[in-house]
Amino acid sequence: MLEDKKRWNEKYSQKEVQEEVSTILEKYVSHANIGIALDVACGTGRNTNFLAKKGFEVDAVDISNVALDKISKLPTINKIEADLDKYNITPNKYDLIVNVNYLNRRIVSQMKDGLKSGGVVIFETYLLAHGDFKIPTMNLDYLLRKNELLHAFIALEVIYYEERIDVNPNGDRVKIASIVAKKS
Repeated sequence: MLEDKKRWNEKYSQKEVQEEVSTILEKYVSHANIGIALDVACGTGRNTNFLAKKGFEVDAVDISNVALDKISKLPTINKIEADLDKYNITPNKYDLIVNVNYLNRRIVSQMKDGLKSGGVVIFETYLLAHGDFKIPTMNLDYLLRKNELLHAFIALEVIYYEERIDVNPNGDRVKIASIVAKKS
């Protein structure tokens, strides 16, 4: 944990706060009831701040205290410094769970259980590119396999699912998987 925390703190110490909300969240947030939201691996809070301004009470979880310090100090934001390898999502608590550009398979099933009835999950992250693109390979443990995200949330009502080629902030072509799903 300390090594991960140190690495992420260094990254966020040198990085400007990203203000631009995730496109998938902006597009599909209306499918969730305004209430309590969880932003998994929230970083500097681009999605957290957006949700708070929309009227959600937000639990913003990240390992980096440097990143958490950059999030708005709104009273509706609860900053939680935690190692997501050990963090557990409270069952039946959230109207919305957001997970963007992060994968921890241990908590995916907890996300389903963490949703209230009618709760929505919005999840988007990188797919294994199988060498399709000339960028340094990330740790394969943090990349989805084809249709993995769909299968992980198949028990929910799938509102939107897509696997596509996109461009990351560095201008590299990447594969992305996105899902928006609702718990009955």
